This record gives sequence, C-alpha cells and structure tokens, in this order.
Amino acid sequence: MTKDLQERQEVGEVMHLAKSSRLIVRLLGPSGKETRPGEILVDQKGRGVGKVLEVIGPVSAPYASVIPLTDRTNKVLGMKVYRGRPLRSKRKR
Repeated sequence: MTKDLQERQEVGEVMHLAKSSRLIVRLLGPSGKETRPGEILVDQKGRGVGKVLEVIGPVSAPYASVIPLTDRTNKVLGMKVYRGRPLRSKRKR
C-alpha cells in the first residue's frame, strides 16, 4: 500500500443523490465528525468524488452535502469516502 493511501482517513459513506444533484454522505467516526466545508472527498483509489459544501444534521449523527466531482454519481452510491487530495491523472496533456 502506498504512503498516500495509508494517510487517508475514512470519513463516511455516500447515501444518495439529492434532487439538487448533490451527494449526501453519512459522516462516520471521529474523522467524519471533523469534516469541514471545502474539503475534498476521494474514493479508495484516490479519485475525486466530491467537495463538501456543508455539514448538516445533528452533531451526534452528521451528514455532508457534497458537490460531485464526477459525472458517474450512480457509481459512487454506497461507496466509502476518504479525506484527501485526488491523485493526479496520468493522461498526457
């Protein structure tokens, strides 16, 4: 496992896609409760999933409203997300 993946902290799980086209993420554990607006959430492989717009709900069981960074929002439903920077694309420019 690379050092970058070891440093990732799991923050929650994508629950559903809201009518506003935002992803709703259930924040889990102490790492999830430290999530703040503006943070980037990534998948297990380091691909950007979304940017946290706001944290909503009770302090004991918070959720995050997330602006998707992918067009394939249906593929991220149920996926665990992590705090971190997206890995750079290996495409040539």
